[in-house]
Amino acid sequence: MNVFEFRIPDAVIDATVWVLVLLGALLCLTAAIGLLRFRDVPTRLHAATKPQVLGLLVICIAIALSQRSVIGILLGVALVVPVVLMQFATAPLSAHMVGRQAYRNGTIDRRSLVVDELAESRETPPAAGG
Repeated sequence: MNVFEFRIPDAVIDATVWVLVLLGALLCLTAAIGLLRFRDVPTRLHAATKPQVLGLLVICIAIALSQRSVIGILLGVALVVPVVLMQFATAPLSAHMVGRQAYRNGTIDRRSLVVDELAESRETPPAAGG
């Protein structure tokens, strides 16, 4: 028997996929609730990026596992890996840019910051011409 001919029982795959999809949906739901419930920008950004990215990862694993053979699982993984990598690359970057813009606009309560690394760059204007 070849390892590529080994088949995982359908009941095990279905149960695992259901659990992973429900867990991923729950994580995405907590991200949405965090966006609605939290008051300030840094906590909203944390709620928007951390559980949402993990929820997407869990759902993508469920998609890959929903294939019915080892070869199908490998192909499923090959299809969802670019999606996960793009999400890992863009979610923190966009959160960083939104957070920096909120700091520049003054919508972040600076008294609540433990360390304010941008305070000195805010006091000195950037040099003209680059």
